[in-house]
Amino acid sequence: MKFIALEPEEFRKFAEKSPYKSFMQTPELASYREKNGWVPYYFGVERNNKLVAATMLIAKPTFLGKSTYYAPGGPIIDYEDEELLDFFIKNLKRYAKSHNGYILHIDPYYELIERDRYGEIKEGGFSHQQALKNLRKLGFIEIKNPGQPKYLFALDFKKHTADQIFADMKRNTRNHIRKAEKMGVKVRELNREELGIFKKITESTSNRRNFTDRPLSYYQQMYDLFHPRGEVKFLIAEVQPKENTSDNKLENNTIEGIPEPGKARVSAFSPVATGENDATRNGIISSSQTIPLSAAMFILYGNEVIYLFSGSDEKYMKEYNAQYLIQWHMIKYALEHKFKTYNFYGIQGLPDKSSKDYGIYDFKKGFTSDETGRVIELIGSYELPINIPFYHLHQLLSKLKNH
Repeated sequence: MKFIALEPEEFRKFAEKSPYKSFMQTPELASYREKNGWVPYYFGVERNNKLVAATMLIAKPTFLGKSTYYAPGGPIIDYEDEELLDFFIKNLKRYAKSHNGYILHIDPYYELIERDRYGEIKEGGFSHQQALKNLRKLGFIEIKNPGQPKYLFALDFKKHTADQIFADMKRNTRNHIRKAEKMGVKVRELNREELGIFKKITESTSNRRNFTDRPLSYYQQMYDLFHPRGEVKFLIAEVQPKENTSDNKLENNTIEGIPEPGKARVSAFSPVATGENDATRNGIISSSQTIPLSAAMFILYGNEVIYLFSGSDEKYMKEYNAQYLIQWHMIKYALEHKFKTYNFYGIQGLPDKSSKDYGIYDFKKGFTSDETGRVIELIGSYELPINIPFYHLHQLLSKLKNH
């Protein structure tokens, strides 16, 4: 076997054909990380003159001048091939150690065990326990509070049609979709200039649900990197304001950024730049401006559509159920464009009705049936000490800081 450096496009060609690929292991994500202080590298292993493993690896000084080496969503390798894994990891470790590294962090997109829609182990399903044994044998230590989710929820299309998928959904989910459609909610794609709308919704949602939102610059960079390749979509669900009548449930359009009838002004919610007139291009809003209800970001990579980030305006969630319509819109898109999996992405652990985040899983499960839905358990996130003294010093200081 031979350990080699790769060019980004060499790496891309290999990754796109691998069953273990992840959008996090792409030159685009490397470019994003590079803008935030990381240095990207690409390495691979040849066996019998054929590339059989590869990784995008990023490095950054993080502790007393020593560097963290990180393979987000990788390396891309068969973790049950002990000989191959041993060779690749030892060479990555050797390279990192000779270039000031003190730790190697990995979080592979590699399934551990096959589970059903309820998170139960599937009888007769696959089990990749040998992968864990191989990692532990190499000295990897599991990270207890990883930055990436260990459990995901997915909808597998198999040979289903949109009508079949819809019919198999939970009744309440179908009713919410029908209600949103009946109420006149429309879903469309945002352009780059409109990402401020997306950010405004996700920011209010993060404040309400107490999680950290990404800055607007993140969404803009993701758009710039992935949109030219057709691999990202930012969707908005919105509704036209109703007339100001006594039974107007929108309370005279009092949402921030929506003027009263007859009063036009500049709004944070700029319309699509259609080029119809100068007033539209300059962001002057008429009384027919739509009200943004919900927004979501999707990555389209390989055989998957991945639901990554979203938010909804709390004032309108129960009335319009726009968050359901956005999902249904993208599920139909994924079917039409021959994707194999609709990945709802992270859930907080295995399904547990006593968990405060059980509703997230239940929302996602509602779009599936026992045949199409499944919980994905990945093998997890791990770190490998490279410079032992620095690693233990870092661990000690981290514990002191957290006490």
